[in-house]
Amino acid sequence: MNTLLRAALALLVAAPGAHAESLRCNGAIAAEGDSKVSVLYKCGQPLLVDTSCAPVFLPGSIYPVPPSIAGAYVPCQPVEEWLYERGPGNLVAIVVFRDGKVQSIRYGRRPD
Repeated sequence: MNTLLRAALALLVAAPGAHAESLRCNGAIAAEGDSKVSVLYKCGQPLLVDTSCAPVFLPGSIYPVPPSIAGAYVPCQPVEEWLYERGPGNLVAIVVFRDGKVQSIRYGRRPD
């Protein structure tokens, strides 16, 4: 039983994507689940804001609702991406909002 428990713990620790990203701003930390107001308070105004419309998926399916149906009957889900330039030597941060909450935070050399 001890070996089984150790193996299970090792899988949990090594699981990719098991941890959430966070963004340190002015001594505060913005993280997944934070509201837009919270991120603005902690990190200030972003350098750039981009809004797009994410596809809506059929319940229990990996297939999106076809555009011809989605446009007439199913609203899209608004998604906002906020870009933060963090200064020389730091990667840019992109904070993704869905339903007014931080869904994810990505880092990169430049926006995708």
